[in-house]
Amino acid sequence: QVQLAESGGGLVQAGGSLRLSCAASGSIFSINDMGWYRQAPGNEREMVAAITSGGSTTYAYSAKGRFTISRDNAKNTVYLEMNSLKPEDTAVYYCTVNRREGWSIRDYWGQGTQVTVSS
Repeated sequence: QVQLAESGGGLVQAGGSLRLSCAASGSIFSINDMGWYRQAPGNEREMVAAITSGGSTTYAYSAKGRFTISRDNAKNTVYLEMNSLKPEDTAVYYCTVNRREGWSIRDYWGQGTQVTVSS
């Protein structure tokens, strides 16, 4: 089992910045990709950013150029630096990791952290 502890959410004005953190614990060996999803009221959950074990990153179109994902493998932690925040970024942000378990890949999810951007 993998447990994910998210932090860093909060209330910020449009144009401001936040840094989200997610620390993994438990059976953390063989973790591959790490990433962030978000879900706003009435919307489906969408991928925001992801980073592979090798450091390759991918971003949603809406996040590219404003958000930066990074990871610290020594701390088993993934970060999301969010700049130039917009009201439409308001959502619950979920940390996710996947882990190789035998020949399969299993996804794990955090409980979510609220990000609210005021206009």
